[in-house]
This record gives sequence, C-alpha cells and structure tokens, in this order.
Amino acid sequence: MKVRNFDIFVDSSANLTDEMIQNYDIKVVPYICSIDGVDMECYREDENSEEIAKKFYDAMRNGSETRTALINSERIKAAVEPSLKQGRDVLFVSISSQISGTFNQAKNAAEELKKLYPDRKMVIFDSYNASLGEGMFAVHAARLGELGEDIDSCAKWLEKHKLNMNSVFTVAQLKYLKKGGRISATLALAGTLLNIKPILKADPNGKIAFAGTERGRRKALSHLAEQFEKNAVGPESQTVCIAHADCLEDAELLRDMLIARGATDVVIQMYDICTGSHVGPGTVALFFMGKERGKAADGEAADEKDKRGVASRKHAR
Repeated sequence: MKVRNFDIFVDSSANLTDEMIQNYDIKVVPYICSIDGVDMECYREDENSEEIAKKFYDAMRNGSETRTALINSERIKAAVEPSLKQGRDVLFVSISSQISGTFNQAKNAAEELKKLYPDRKMVIFDSYNASLGEGMFAVHAARLGELGEDIDSCAKWLEKHKLNMNSVFTVAQLKYLKKGGRISATLALAGTLLNIKPILKADPNGKIAFAGTERGRRKALSHLAEQFEKNAVGPESQTVCIAHADCLEDAELLRDMLIARGATDVVIQMYDICTGSHVGPGTVALFFMGKERGKAADGEAADEKDKRGVASRKHAR
C-alpha cells in the first residue's frame, strides 16, 4: 500500500462511520446544530456520533426547536490550513451546492488560502449529494490515493462518476419536508391522512427531487430496494450504504431486501443530524453506485399533482 500524498476533508454531513474515518484518515469539519438555542457540534472525535444523533432526533420528536448552520469559510480555513502548512495538498468533499451554501464557503476558503500557499493545491469537490452519498466519494478518493493516484487524478475520477452515485430515500413524516419548503402544505396534509410515503432522490443537478409515492412504510422500503435492483452496477462488488434517522429496524429490513437482490457489503449508519434535521426522524436513505442519474429507472412515474407539491428550491444551511 502506498502512502497517500494529500489530505481528505469532508463536512460532517458526509455521515461516514467512525471506522471509515479512522481507516482512511479522513478529516471531518463539523456543522453546528442547536436544540432550543443550545449549540452543539454535529461531529466530535471524542464522542459517539450515534448518541449525539439520537439525542437530536429525540428532541425533534418532542417538539424542540432545532436548527443547523452552514460551515463558513473561516472554519474551513482553520481546519485545512495545518495540512497546507505541512506541505500537503487538500481535497475537500462537500455536500451538494444545491442544498447548502457550504460548497461556496469552501471555494472562498480555497481562494484565500491559495494566496498564502501558492505551491499547494486545494481541490473542492461538489458531490451533488449528501450523507453517505457524499461520504463514499471521500472513501473512493482515499482508496485511489492508496494506489498511488495524485490529487488531480482522484478529482478527475470523482467528477467523472459523481452522477453514478444513486441516492433515494423515504421519510416517516411529511411535516419536516413541509417546514423546509420541499412539499406543499396540501400534499403534506393529504399524505398524512392517506398514509402516503413519498420517495425522493438526488437528481442530475444535485437537488432533491420527487420520485413517487407508496402507501405504507414497508412498500416505501421495498421501493428503495427495487431502485437498487434496477439501477445498481456491480452490486456484489461495492459497498452499499443505508442511513437511518433513528429507525434501525427499518434500516435492517431494507438491508435484508438488498442482500436478497445481490448486495454483499451493506453499511448501516445513523443519519447525520445536519441533513437529517431537514427530513426528520424515521427517514431511511439508500446510497449506491449505479446507472447515471437521469438515466436510472424510477419505476412508477409520479403523478403531476404530486410533482407540483415538491419544491426544488435551494435550502442554504
């Protein structure tokens, strides 16, 4: 194994497991979240990330006021500058620029640091994704680095394959999507009364898009598994990821459905609270490498009324 000659950073929405962070030497810049006005870091090296997330989701269920804020350029500069000082290049893998302003803050940080360290490279990669759909790109880059690829080659690979990262998810309650402006109040009310579970996905532009509906939780999870069956490329030879917002049993049920469809390596992780705060407790999300987004099969088409209920506007954290 060769020694990687650049450092990899992610924002904490990348949702990586502690094992991935340690094994691949990935550095995490945490978002700041708050519960009833009390700030907390979304990720800390010395604390169990699942315990932090569970506390946050319990607070959401109990009606507490929860908020998240984007990572500004000053915090990004403070995190990555030590690597540049040591003569190492930096790859920063960011949450989609279409759902957060963090990517632009990272670009601003890179421009300022370039003036101080003109001989170093700082590459900012817009993952067009969130949660483990973002995080697995950092893992892929780390693996390529261990094979001797330099930062430019890794960045080129990431750009070439970023639309191959398929992300599809379902939520337990529609009120959080309504609060964030993702769906209309009418659709949220109708969906709650009819037990309709929306299926959402990351679209080719890095935004959250509507992909259909199912009636009932199990059918919604089956829909996610069917998307994997239709669209995954090399399912038996890749790491497939599930993120859940404090609903482990549902995540394990989905894992079993995926294994029945050819998956062999399935990682289950508690949903990071920055992204999870916008979709709410009970969310289950699936991430895998597959057909290019925009060419993948969604299954049943969403009806036009439901499509009109989904807002595609950017939500800057």
